[in-house]
Amino acid sequence: MVDKKKLYQWCSIPAEKLENHPQLVTRFRLVQDSREMGKLMAVEFADEIAKANREGRPFRAIVPCGPKCWYQPFAEYVNEKEISLRNVTVFHMDECLDWEGNLLAEDDPYNFKTFMQKEFYGPVRDELNVPEKNRNFLSPATMSEIKEKIKEAPIDYTLGGWGQDGHIAYNQSRRHPYSHIGIEELRNSSIRIQENNLDTVLALAQRTYGAAYQFVPPMSITLGIKECLSAKKVRVFSDTGAWKQTALRVALFSEIDEEYPLTLLQEHKDAVITATVDTATHPISLHPEWKFAGVNL
Repeated sequence: MVDKKKLYQWCSIPAEKLENHPQLVTRFRLVQDSREMGKLMAVEFADEIAKANREGRPFRAIVPCGPKCWYQPFAEYVNEKEISLRNVTVFHMDECLDWEGNLLAEDDPYNFKTFMQKEFYGPVRDELNVPEKNRNFLSPATMSEIKEKIKEAPIDYTLGGWGQDGHIAYNQSRRHPYSHIGIEELRNSSIRIQENNLDTVLALAQRTYGAAYQFVPPMSITLGIKECLSAKKVRVFSDTGAWKQTALRVALFSEIDEEYPLTLLQEHKDAVITATVDTATHPISLHPEWKFAGVNL
């Protein structure tokens, strides 16, 4: 569990001092806003695919549903530069499920497959696009097949974001009162169906539905940490502000902690966290006068 005194110290650091801070445990980049971040995500990812094309090799990637700012610039860049995605295989990170573990309706706002078909694949020219057979969407019916496909060859690139507790994909900190998991179990977690943590449901409700938690999917299916961090390169991004600020500080400065799965990035040889100024600016850093009970400074 994160020590409150250390957490206060990490959260007190001004955003502009994060990038080159001497105590960073994971590489970090600061960008101004969503527009800059989306372009960076798009160009880096597309350039990796173009490099694989030049070298005559397939490219295998794990791709999230969000952050959303990179889909349009990615399609524009791919179309303009005529970067073929025909040799790309995509493994989608996760999918939301209803309370019985079923896929959501196609027009549900939290149906990730519907969103990605429209926003990620939709704008790319047909002759350049990822073949249908190479688009791997998680579902209860496909989870075993996708697990085996991921094992077939190395993953080149993992894109992602993080949640309020630093979850990657839907690899949340497990809060079940009778079923604790340690860091080793989290590190080796694989594809699974699970109930979403209550704090995840509330965070999503506040972010997207005006706190109407009744409409937030209560279950999910996700790639595990094992799959996500198996990639040669891991790049995680966030432009969603307050929802992500504390998890970012913990990921940048803490020892590995199962309460914050994002801390496992520090074990990866080529992982980078990128955040917008809004996401990197913690409110505690703006209020040095704030004092907290139980924290001896």
